[in-house]
Amino acid sequence: MSVLPALFLIAAAFTLPKSINNLNEPPQVINAESKSRIDKMMRTYIDSGKTMGLSALILEKGKEVYFNAAGYADKEANIPMNRNTIVRIFSMTKPIVGVALMSLYEKGKFKLDDPLSKYAPEFSDMKVFIGTDANGNAILEPAKRPITIRDITRHTAGFAGAGNSPLGAMVRKADIFNRNNTLAEMAKRLASLPLAFHPGDQWAYGPSVDVQAYLVEKLSGKPFDQYLQEVIFNPLKMEHTGYYVPESERKNFAAVYNRDRATGILTRQPDSSASLLNTKHWTLKQGGLGLTSTIDDYMKFAQMLLHQGQLNGVRILKPETVKLMTTNHLSDTISKRMWLPDRGQVGFGIDFAVRLAPPKTEAENNGIVGEFFWDGALSTLFWVDPQNELTAVLFTQLNPYDQVKLHNSFRDAVYGEYHPTGH
Repeated sequence: MSVLPALFLIAAAFTLPKSINNLNEPPQVINAESKSRIDKMMRTYIDSGKTMGLSALILEKGKEVYFNAAGYADKEANIPMNRNTIVRIFSMTKPIVGVALMSLYEKGKFKLDDPLSKYAPEFSDMKVFIGTDANGNAILEPAKRPITIRDITRHTAGFAGAGNSPLGAMVRKADIFNRNNTLAEMAKRLASLPLAFHPGDQWAYGPSVDVQAYLVEKLSGKPFDQYLQEVIFNPLKMEHTGYYVPESERKNFAAVYNRDRATGILTRQPDSSASLLNTKHWTLKQGGLGLTSTIDDYMKFAQMLLHQGQLNGVRILKPETVKLMTTNHLSDTISKRMWLPDRGQVGFGIDFAVRLAPPKTEAENNGIVGEFFWDGALSTLFWVDPQNELTAVLFTQLNPYDQVKLHNSFRDAVYGEYHPTGH
């Protein structure tokens, strides 16, 4: 053999494994092309008047790969949307509460399949509403089994909403979420009501996470909001997250804009109603909503989850606890799932939706199998994509919730066009 072919073979032997490794690594999701798509999407939504302000932050493999803000946090005051903007995250409060609850699980304070009544006796001997008699009186039957803590972490407890029904009227009369209530009073009023279905039979979004907040308070022996501060916000340096926006930070507090369903016209919601929850010190700190945050603060929370419970050397949860939270807990027998199927091919873990399969149609939200995510009533969104080591947070203050397919468009811009194999 001549010298040159031998050298070529030696060189190939050294370079081949590296080539194979590179082939096995997933390509970078956020590149020049995807950045351009996201920029265009954001500008289109602002220029077309679909929302007033937008910000988006994406980290991939531990590095910030995208940030942009467009439009206004407060158009009337001429304040642009930016990194310091504080928004109402509504139901993106829920995953934070789930983490707080599961920190107590790690301390052995409860098991997921324990009856809720073991720790909150007011939820003993629950009844289920099955209709009304000829005189309009409620017909009730005993629940087939107790509500478990797992039920309140996955929205299968059976708690009723305040809809237009006889049971809904009972819920409204109970005034469960009066802001002057303590969490204990909230729980007492909720427990006095019949359930809408037998525990474990259906998935129905409702007050479950508010009951989680009550449990956090009972099991920790500390005020719920104090526990959040000590166990999550302070360790993660989430310095601009909380139920109350102090006077000094209100210049950064975004306005809320209502979009008329018929005309698409945006009008500012009066601050007197939009900001009332977060500019007074109310007694009730709900688990299901109420927190405000900045995009960087919430990204710290998302990054902690991506890194299996720790961030910057600070551990909030054990890796196995995060895995438990981000695993689907809904069996196939739970076929009635309210609007959860609108979120795509998903199940539900502990306070997150969990993607089980790629989107089947272009109309579905794009995403990667194994991701977990949730959103908020004013059209905010976050997700964690472990496969690509990617976390994304999208902020706006748009009411009603995402009638303009913002989340769908943002996900398509991040991942590219719909792909039935899930990329």
